[in-house]
Amino acid sequence: MARASDTRQRIQAVARDLFRRKGVQKTSLQAIAAELGITKPALYYHFASREELVRSIVQPLIEDGEAFLLRQEKLAEVDQRALLEGYFDFHFEHRDLIVLVLTEMTTLAELGMIEIVLTWRQRLAELLFPPSPSLAESARAVVALGGLQDCTIQFPHVPREQLRKAAVDAAHAALTQ
Repeated sequence: MARASDTRQRIQAVARDLFRRKGVQKTSLQAIAAELGITKPALYYHFASREELVRSIVQPLIEDGEAFLLRQEKLAEVDQRALLEGYFDFHFEHRDLIVLVLTEMTTLAELGMIEIVLTWRQRLAELLFPPSPSLAESARAVVALGGLQDCTIQFPHVPREQLRKAAVDAAHAALTQ
């Protein structure tokens, strides 16, 4: 007999796949249950709503992003290149989920994800240009961080280390112009 945590993980995996293919708003809990071969009430046992299911899927992204930021904020001195490398690694590891986030902006705005990401970007800008970045520095940080994130999605077939070097070099150049 499957454990509750196994069933919960299977539900999340199927939901991620359906959300990617059809979108969050066009994927019903009934469709997820049918794909799994379980009843809708069985699915409700694990997730009370589609919002709760979506939140459970993006929660690891939020937790890992926050953990990355906290590690950076605890450093006595931030090395821009090392921060960019860590930021790349975070996005590369989560790129499938980030694609889902980007294609479901409305849903994720309702979950508060947009505000979380904007707050992260501000905190990162303050780490890259302490103590308080100017508008020009903040703009360079946005270009560097956003471009770095985009590279992890834009070039899915480029080997990780090759992409990491090119993306981090470009982001660092944007910061140091």
